[in-house]
Amino acid sequence: MSLPKFDVIKQHILNKIELGQWPEHHKVASENELAEQFGVSRMTARRALQDLTDINVLVRTKGVGTFVASLKSQSSPLEIRNIADEIHGRGHQHQAKLIQLNATFLPQALQPLFGLTLEEKIFYSEILHLENGQPLQLEQRYINAHIAPDYLAQDFTQITPHEYLSKVAPLTEATHEIEAIIATSEINRLLDISNQQPCLQVKRRTWSSQGVVSFAILTAPGDKYRLGGHLTF
Repeated sequence: MSLPKFDVIKQHILNKIELGQWPEHHKVASENELAEQFGVSRMTARRALQDLTDINVLVRTKGVGTFVASLKSQSSPLEIRNIADEIHGRGHQHQAKLIQLNATFLPQALQPLFGLTLEEKIFYSEILHLENGQPLQLEQRYINAHIAPDYLAQDFTQITPHEYLSKVAPLTEATHEIEAIIATSEINRLLDISNQQPCLQVKRRTWSSQGVVSFAILTAPGDKYRLGGHLTF
């Protein structure tokens, strides 16, 4: 089965970037030029460019043009996206390595975040996300066992915690805390970086209609990941 025309255009652009023919900030052909090149309508060309802009592969500036975005992986702090979808959207392969998955007692420092007693058990997962075989992000997550009782039974090499939790406890609210850090030696080892390399760390707490669902600590090498977003007022 042949690909839709807008997917053909998207794959053409992704291939140029993957092969290094179009570096960061390279100007991409206009909607009119792509429409003529691929024999499609301007609307089809626009959809291809917008799809790649939505996943931060391209950057569009009104009146200036469309450009290849910075090749750092980028996520928005204004929305919660599935990291596997982000990676696949760039035309890359996502892989997850499960480091830990168990039940544990709630650490005292997290008690105010969950509103649970110290005697109550919660679930904990630690997962290393890779992009094209290279470590991209370490996800350390504490989960409210009352809201997601089957969490430990999931195969998180096949489904991400975000994807699973979004199904069993649809998110209604989230908070973010973002900072640059020097990570612990163990985290540096997992991310395959030096002990002196800065990391970007996001601490995220999420709610569903039933209460606090999880508290996640997401750590990524500073030279491979960044946060960005677009607001319309």
